[in-house]
Amino acid sequence: MRIRLKLLAGLVLATLAGVSNAQGSDWPNRPIKIVVGFAAGTPPDIFARLYGDYASRKLGVPVVIDNKPGAAGNLATDAVAKAPADGYTFLYNLSTAFTINPFIYSKLPFDPQKDLVPVATTMRQGLVLIGKPALEAKSARDLVTAAKAKPGTISHASYGAGSPSHLIMEWMKEETGTDMVHVPYRSSPVPDVMGGQVDTVMEPIATAFPLIKDGKVQALAYSGPARFAALPNVPTLAETVPGLTMMSWHGIWAASATPGAIVDRFNAVFVEASKDADVSKRIRDLNSEPLGASRTEMAAMVRRDADIYGRIVKAKNIRID
Repeated sequence: MRIRLKLLAGLVLATLAGVSNAQGSDWPNRPIKIVVGFAAGTPPDIFARLYGDYASRKLGVPVVIDNKPGAAGNLATDAVAKAPADGYTFLYNLSTAFTINPFIYSKLPFDPQKDLVPVATTMRQGLVLIGKPALEAKSARDLVTAAKAKPGTISHASYGAGSPSHLIMEWMKEETGTDMVHVPYRSSPVPDVMGGQVDTVMEPIATAFPLIKDGKVQALAYSGPARFAALPNVPTLAETVPGLTMMSWHGIWAASATPGAIVDRFNAVFVEASKDADVSKRIRDLNSEPLGASRTEMAAMVRRDADIYGRIVKAKNIRID
């Protein structure tokens, strides 16, 4: 009888321990891996390491960065979607992996809405519509006027079909009824903008700002909701086309079955990191903005951007596979 009671007690304790572990009460007790969808040294990798170092100090365990570049972040997303949902594997990716990729790829090996959940945001930055030095248009409004006067004569480069630099310009063309020529690139088109081979490109502020400051390109408009503080004389796109606002941002995701308590804890650490003086300064020094959003806010950001990008992709029938 006593043996049976001991066995029963052991089963109860084991069950309780399993429930406790499933709820993440002892998390973390070993290294955490963050899979980054881009190569070492790229902006996503830099920011992932910055936040990962902060999380490691706060959680008391190593946070290891695992770079898995390829297919615009899809390889990393797929790896995390299929990883154990135990709170020890997270995804660091551009928001576009969830707001653009589901529309421009005909088939993905994962369901971005069902297989992964938003965990935390890290940073955001707007894009600047920059023009070649000799471009006569000095603002987005001038560019629209010129494009209407001479349809098909102004070119806009991009980082490839379906990239934000492409879709934001397609959005502007759609809203203004203008005809400009899209020139997709496989690498940065900025050298050709500086050289005058193409007229314009939507470029992230982090890389555009030094070029604007040195007079190598012109700044025509900023994509953020308000003017960029360091470029107070550059109007927003929304000042020409009301409602045309888009930011590029990074975030953390996890496999959908990851315990909520773990996801909430990881979110809290990343929100705290975005408010940290040192982390914030390092992000702002890169002409970006720390972004500590709640999980609910992050989910809303995904829905908002996906609604806009999805509509443009479908309207223009853009596919890359």
